[in-house]
Amino acid sequence: MNDMGMNEYIEQAEKDLLHTYNRYRIVIDRGEGMNLYDTEGKRYLDFVAGIAVFALGYGVKEYNDALKEQIDKIIHTSNYYYNVPAIEAARALKKAGSMDRVFFTNSGAEAIEGLLKTARKYGYLKDGRTDHEIIAMNSSFHGRTFGALSVTGNPAYRTAFSPMIGNIRFAKYNDLESVKALVNDKTIAVIMETVQGEGGIRPATEGFLKGVRELCDEKGLLLMLDEIQCGMGRTGYMYAWQKFGVKPDCMATAKALGCGVPVGAFMMTEDVAARSLTAGDHGTTYGGNPLAGAAVRKVLEIFERDDICAHVRETAPYLEEKLEEVCRRYDFITERRGSGFMQGLEFTKPVGEVIEKAVSKGLIVINAGKNVLRFVPPLIAGQSDIDEMTGMLIESIEETL
Repeated sequence: MNDMGMNEYIEQAEKDLLHTYNRYRIVIDRGEGMNLYDTEGKRYLDFVAGIAVFALGYGVKEYNDALKEQIDKIIHTSNYYYNVPAIEAARALKKAGSMDRVFFTNSGAEAIEGLLKTARKYGYLKDGRTDHEIIAMNSSFHGRTFGALSVTGNPAYRTAFSPMIGNIRFAKYNDLESVKALVNDKTIAVIMETVQGEGGIRPATEGFLKGVRELCDEKGLLLMLDEIQCGMGRTGYMYAWQKFGVKPDCMATAKALGCGVPVGAFMMTEDVAARSLTAGDHGTTYGGNPLAGAAVRKVLEIFERDDICAHVRETAPYLEEKLEEVCRRYDFITERRGSGFMQGLEFTKPVGEVIEKAVSKGLIVINAGKNVLRFVPPLIAGQSDIDEMTGMLIESIEETL
């Protein structure tokens, strides 16, 4: 039993925690399948999954058991030593991501930092210069650390913390000519999300991805893809680029990689690994510890065995169909866009009130920018879950009219 009521917990949190989040007034206590429950026992249908993290749903016994077993063995050792879970996780992740080398981090932002250091070291070894430029995308989001913020193409996140790291230039997403226009003799890499998340759920077009890949090949640049939110099966492929076969030189992954255990990774081809980071260039105290490795190993095992990606490919068209119906129903919803189980509805007005109404009815959804309603449910969602979500969403919208 909980000692305090939900409002009391919230009041206590507001006294103790730094106010950097505008949280919804619920205190989550436990989860099961597609559902979350607050400290008062109310059920919520979850179409957020901890921001695209809990891909397998809540209360998966074999996942929980794998973590418990590892906790009873050892949780942390540091990277002065090898550990079996991380070794096995790295091999499985290489296979899933079609890459050759893996560096485990604690988060997605740290994975982006690793990519940026990889690019800078790659350029330094190439010609000895330290003034190389990286091309990023407008409307992008890569994380909250200084390097990740520096390649995040939204001034609202950066302004108060300027100056950022230098030599970053911004192109227009899905506009190949705008990328070409920024390339010069200092350019060393292009970084972008394969599907923009916080920027409004915008997938890269096949033509844009292939065009940037060809440009990078022509100019000797690294193509670095951020698959932190759109990876791990969310689009129906382990990584979103695999749909088009546009392989990056380096990539970042996190979120659903550990399904709740904080872990990320950056990966690269053997060619990049041989010409970039070496001993002493990068490190982490916690990254790739035995507990994180056990989580990644079990998650990837379940993904492969249960063919989670196939389920997403089979079920996502139904989600798209139901969201299209909602879009057609209201003239202030202008577009449905996304890929797989990463979908957005764009409104002509802020969506905050709709989210509040949905939460009150027991549906958890979030925004992606002020005007986009985001849907990133656990990847186990079925048609009945989508039907229930759609009904509550329409009721929530109706109450805002």
